Amino acid sequence: MKKALITGITGQDGPYLARLLLEKGYRVAGVSRRMDSAGGNLDRLHITNKVQRLFLDVTDSAATRRVLQELRPHEIYHLAGQSSVGKSFQDPGTTFDSIALSTRNLLETVREHLPGTRVFCAGSCECFGEASVPAREDTPFRPSSPYAAAKAAAFWLASTYRMAYKLFLCTGILFNHESPLRPEGFVTRKIIDTARRIASGSGEKLALGNTGIVRDWGWAPEYVEAMWLMLQQDKPGDFVLATGESRSLTDFVASTFSHLGLDWKDHVTTDPHLMRPTDIMVSRGDPSRAREILGWKAQYKMDDVARMLVRDFSP
Repeated sequence: MKKALITGITGQDGPYLARLLLEKGYRVAGVSRRMDSAGGNLDRLHITNKVQRLFLDVTDSAATRRVLQELRPHEIYHLAGQSSVGKSFQDPGTTFDSIALSTRNLLETVREHLPGTRVFCAGSCECFGEASVPAREDTPFRPSSPYAAAKAAAFWLASTYRMAYKLFLCTGILFNHESPLRPEGFVTRKIIDTARRIASGSGEKLALGNTGIVRDWGWAPEYVEAMWLMLQQDKPGDFVLATGESRSLTDFVASTFSHLGLDWKDHVTTDPHLMRPTDIMVSRGDPSRAREILGWKAQYKMDDVARMLVRDFSP
């Protein structure tokens, strides 16, 4: 029986990945910087008692080495790290450490003690910066936020360790993907929650920043399958994970309100204070390599995502 370790297991992607691995017969261990008695998102998927949970701050190199040597997993899925672009402007140092330093600690432990372990690292489309032409795996990085800079550093660390030490390391360059497990503070969660309250008669307005930004909106439960597929290949590599369709935030808002029988123009205002110091206007991804090599293709796109978040989907 294979054993998998998931860092950041209490975030959005970790519980979906844990559920997938459990269905495939893995023993699953998960670590998080905060381990409450309640399982949080793991509870929502009804798998809390099926997962071995441990406390670990992956920025602590000694603790990381100790936990990995104890567990000796066959596969590691490194999802931990501060995940908000907006928050990264407020605290660049913590953001960089939680993403880049944690990746260094994990990879160094694998190099020294677990060279046969396969590792997936969660990358980000934010590394590309503006991508009016769909970004591929060989598209140059142009990060424009502390979060993106940290993700770019982690990507190149994994690439260097793979080449220099012949380790099985993969990075999934993830475009936006959503689910009911998305934490508060993310704009999609704010849109869905506020729109639901408005539909129930709250009378409030939804305040947003720049609604002209264009993103590739995917469905998180599909993306974790691609993570697993990457570690099942004969050779390690990096893959862009996206739907291949990019739409504006205005489109996402309009679709959300439409699924609730409302016209978004009656309920949305613009607040300049919600604008970021820098922001990517257009983000497009080309997932053709994932389709050709992994056999993976996103089935759900933006309208589907908005519909499922509003009405039809239980986690």
